[in-house]
Amino acid sequence: MECAGCTLIAFGVPFSMFVFTIAHHPFRIIIAMTSAFFWLISLLLSSLLWFAVVPLRNQLAFAVPFTVLFQEIFRYLFYRLIKKAEFALQKAQMQELTAKGMVFDRFAVAYASGYGFGLISGTFAIVNVLSDMTGPGTIGIFGHSPDFFIATAFLALCIILLNTFWGVIFYTSLDKDGIHRFIGPAIVVFTHMLFSCMTLLNRKSTPTYSISIVIGYVLLVGMVIYTLILRGFNINNIRQRLN
Repeated sequence: MECAGCTLIAFGVPFSMFVFTIAHHPFRIIIAMTSAFFWLISLLLSSLLWFAVVPLRNQLAFAVPFTVLFQEIFRYLFYRLIKKAEFALQKAQMQELTAKGMVFDRFAVAYASGYGFGLISGTFAIVNVLSDMTGPGTIGIFGHSPDFFIATAFLALCIILLNTFWGVIFYTSLDKDGIHRFIGPAIVVFTHMLFSCMTLLNRKSTPTYSISIVIGYVLLVGMVIYTLILRGFNINNIRQRLN
């Protein structure tokens, strides 16, 4: 029951997002799966670096920052790939592409890309924990925190959603002119680094799961607000729509 509950906590919302916003659009599925592949390549390079630096293999504080940097580098490389694909699609016959559900929507592409990054990241973060939940035993029996499983589920959900909005912010910012072109990616890298390094606190003898979860979801709310700002939403627009 705990395994099923934590699985639904971590993947319930992302599954709903897939069903309602991605599953019916072949192009978005391709974008999500390709971005997930780019995330896997970044993980491979991070692993090679971790394997090469023998003295620091046991130091997660060394591995985590480089892992974040590799992920953001490959997020940018995927953006460059998407720009080339956009140019190619614009030269193709748009009526035929529309019939196949291959319409190029920049916002949808950024969303699907972030979703793919987030889904594979969250899966790697919790899949081993879920496998441990299926067997018999009682967590905390040797002095460990009994909140480990459920905290991991909420953190996995948080990183999936954060990556989704990071993707939108990153790509939307790069498509803009002026200061937003640089502020957006900088915010993404900074908040990604902050969230990832913050989870290192959970390795202490007395884990601070509540602090990690609260800060993580505060960051998520901040990313949602900044995404709305980039999309042109403001309080006046919301009031006008309500009226």
